[in-house]
Amino acid sequence: MTKATTVDITGASTGQVELPADIFGLRPHRPVLHQALIAELAAGRAGTHATRTRGQVRGGGRKPWRQKGTGRARAGSRRSPIWVGGGITFGPHPREHTQRQPRKMRELALRSALSAQAAAGHVVVVDPAPAAPARTKAVAALLRAVSPGGGVAVITADADGHLARAAANIRGTHVVSARRPVLRHLLAARTVVVTKAALAVLQELLGS
Repeated sequence: MTKATTVDITGASTGQVELPADIFGLRPHRPVLHQALIAELAAGRAGTHATRTRGQVRGGGRKPWRQKGTGRARAGSRRSPIWVGGGITFGPHPREHTQRQPRKMRELALRSALSAQAAAGHVVVVDPAPAAPARTKAVAALLRAVSPGGGVAVITADADGHLARAAANIRGTHVVSARRPVLRHLLAARTVVVTKAALAVLQELLGS
């Protein structure tokens, strides 16, 4: 049985709540977790890195010197890869870095990340969530109360958009949607703050 501390909008503890065992009570699957994290980081790459080959750099149309009789090595172009200012051999070119991962593996990785944080006692449930319009000052005070050292991941539901906007500019805080959680933010957080509405969405999407 996995439990988490519940707090009110001021950060004061109000008791405990039992977390869904099929989401927060698993033994983390480290290989799948690693693979999902690598895929997520790869998907964030722009893939616009590029170098020019010898056919793309400017110049090199004229043979630098005659083939024989000079005592120097043969050369056909000043844009050969072995010349300064020449083309690049086997350099990077624009490409897509996205890695495909089955849906069930992505869901297992998310369950593993949430279970690891819950097992460490780093999951806090906010009930009730700050009412709209949520003020950044009030949300910052709440997050300082539950995680004095910073490094917070706030999981919100679609109905908690005001909370996401209020927490967006707080240093060391990452706001993620329960419908599109970001794995790297969940793993790096010292404390994972979940609203009651977001907990219901997670149970709807990841529950067995």
